[in-house]
Amino acid sequence: MARPIRIAAAGDIHCSPESRERVEEAFARIAGVDLILLAGDLTTHGEPDQAAVLADICRSAKPRVVAVLGNHDWHANRIDELVPLLEDAGVTMLDPGWMTCEVDGASVGVAGTKGFVGGFPDSQLPDFGEPILRQVYRDTTAEVEAIANGLQAIEGCDHRVVLLHYAPTTTTLEGEPRVIWAFLGSSRLSAPIARHRPDLVLHGHAHAGTFEGRVGESAVYNVSVPVMGKDFWVFEMSTERRPTTPIH
Repeated sequence: MARPIRIAAAGDIHCSPESRERVEEAFARIAGVDLILLAGDLTTHGEPDQAAVLADICRSAKPRVVAVLGNHDWHANRIDELVPLLEDAGVTMLDPGWMTCEVDGASVGVAGTKGFVGGFPDSQLPDFGEPILRQVYRDTTAEVEAIANGLQAIEGCDHRVVLLHYAPTTTTLEGEPRVIWAFLGSSRLSAPIARHRPDLVLHGHAHAGTFEGRVGESAVYNVSVPVMGKDFWVFEMSTERRPTTPIH
C-alpha cells in the first residue's frame, strides 16, 4: 500500500526583514513532509526586500516549496521583481499555473492561482455597470479559468490539490463580518472545483474565518496563519483513505 503524502501548508505569512527570525524558525520546525504549499500573502506589502527574506529561507528548504500570490504581494505592484526572486530560490510560483511531481511512485498535482473577489450568492458582483466593475468581473473570470485549466492538466494525478489565496466558499469565512465577504473571495471560483473534485483545496486571506469547509465533495481548508493559530498545518493524502486528513 502506498504511503500517505504529507503536505505542510500556510497562508498569510507576511514575510519581511523584521519577521525573518520567526519565519526561519517556522520552516526549520517542518519535518517529514513531501511538499510545502504557501497560500499567498507571502510578503507584507509586496516589496522585493521582503520577498528576498522568504527566498533566502526557501533556498535551503528541503521539501519543494510551491506558492501563489496574495493581495499583499500585489500591493507595491512589483510582481515582475518579486516572482523571479522566489523562483531563483527554487520556489515553484503558480501565477497562475500547475505543477506535478512524484513522491515514492505516487503522482501529486497542484493547480494554483491567486483567485479574486466577487462575492457569494445573495451578494455577488454582476457583469454589469461601470467599466471598472466589469473589469473586476473579468479578472475573476480569468482566475476561474486558471483553476479549471490547472485541474484539467492534473486530472490523471493520484493526488490533486488546488492552491488559492482568496476563498472559493463561505464555509471557511464564518467568523468574518458578512459585510466584507464579497472582498474575501467568490463562489465563482468553486465551479471548477465542484466539477473536478480535487482531494484538497487550500486558501488563506480570511484571517478571522473558519479552518475547515467544503466545496461539494472536496475538503477546503483556510490555512491563514491567524486561523490555524500555528505556522504550518500538515495534511496527509492517501489513495486508501478519504478524505484528506489534517493531522497537526
